[in-house]
Amino acid sequence: MSRIKEFNLPDLGEGLTEGEILAWLVKVGDTIELNQPIVEVETAKAAVEIPAKWGGVVTRIFHEAGAVVEVGQPIIAIDTDPTAGPVLSSEPAPVTSPAASDGGETEAGLIGGPAPGGRTAVLVGYGPRTTTAKRRPRSGTATAPTTATTPTPPPAAAAPVVAVPVAPAPAPVARTGPVLAKPPVRKLARDLGVDLAGVSGTGPMGSVTRDDVQLAASRRETPAGSAPATVPAAPAAAFDASREQRIPIKGVRKLTAANMVASAFTAPHVTEFLTVDVTRSMKALEKLKARPEFADARVSPLLLVAKAVLLAAKRHPMVNSSWSGETGEIVVKDYVNLGIAAATERGLIVPNIKDAGRLSLRELAVALDTLVKVAKSGKTPPADMTGGTLSITNVGVFGIDTGTPILPPGESAILAFGVIRPTPWVHKGKIKVRQVTTLGLSFDHRIIDGELGSKFLRDVGAFLTDPEATLLSWT
Repeated sequence: MSRIKEFNLPDLGEGLTEGEILAWLVKVGDTIELNQPIVEVETAKAAVEIPAKWGGVVTRIFHEAGAVVEVGQPIIAIDTDPTAGPVLSSEPAPVTSPAASDGGETEAGLIGGPAPGGRTAVLVGYGPRTTTAKRRPRSGTATAPTTATTPTPPPAAAAPVVAVPVAPAPAPVARTGPVLAKPPVRKLARDLGVDLAGVSGTGPMGSVTRDDVQLAASRRETPAGSAPATVPAAPAAAFDASREQRIPIKGVRKLTAANMVASAFTAPHVTEFLTVDVTRSMKALEKLKARPEFADARVSPLLLVAKAVLLAAKRHPMVNSSWSGETGEIVVKDYVNLGIAAATERGLIVPNIKDAGRLSLRELAVALDTLVKVAKSGKTPPADMTGGTLSITNVGVFGIDTGTPILPPGESAILAFGVIRPTPWVHKGKIKVRQVTTLGLSFDHRIIDGELGSKFLRDVGAFLTDPEATLLSWT
């Protein structure tokens, strides 16, 4: 068995097919131990550290940071018995993937790599690779040589560039194929009313440039024998590429975008709003903070909103359900995996607290605090982002009143919790300054009709209006 073992990118979560290498935690030549973290990889769900499958010495790293690697492709090679001396070329070489063998130079002594005397190391009965990968050439372009060993005739000399005479105007250029011109040049020709078929191209391979179009336009507008007219100024550029930033769509952001599009165009969304006086909730929070059992727990308004959602879901179980088109059923859950939308540097994620309805108020406070901290660190495991049944998005932390959130896939309701503001409010027949917030509930209208959605939102609002009285009456 070979000492050199290749570690392939594992499947880090259900349905994942690729991952981006964020950073290597080891380098070639390092001695590593079993289960030592060796690389940080971002998948479509989270950024995770992958431990070593074997101990030994790192002999090769197949992909640099920033590369996107498919699941099952090798990412690192490890010498599992470095004390046995140098690796001999006769020792069976590790099997590499086609992608790896096509991408870069093979190590000396390995199959396909250089051997002493300038030969290529191969297996008996097999010859070295003599061809290179090629792409189908574009129409009208020269075809690249297909092999490295087959002699090819020297390429034909490029046609000389014909200088455009000042006068008289050139006759239309005869062409055997379509006019070569970039899209901005074609647009300029349309704006100036110039027929590209009659313009002599001075660009690469005879392509028509902006100057060619402008020159043709000026000749067309200049009467014979008169002074040349001023060349019309080209319209201002529609964009400046040097002042643009292009961000690759990948990882968490790519999956989030796909999920949001799928949800928005699959589940018919309805959103309802409710403005609530939460003054008593804020006073209740102050009482909780003063209690000894909450001394090491973070008590925030989100805690009471989460508790309100959990209690309202118990009163209206249909809200905590999902639509199954495959089986033609509505699946009502007897448990609540409460999702909390979190904005991270890599995009929006919605990790969830498993079976949150069974937690005490203190346990819920600790779980919420842990969930938010882990999400912000970018270390949320994929398991925490699957199986959500009902979600909350706290847009109030950004100073926003409320919103119309899009449902996470597979869920039937999501509550937007807005900022709490001191607001003039009618209280006991008088206008007073009260602590007020606005809730926005989006739900899947296939499952939740207007009555059910309204009752659920009403109960959430009732709890936040007077949590102490509501707890006594509901439990």
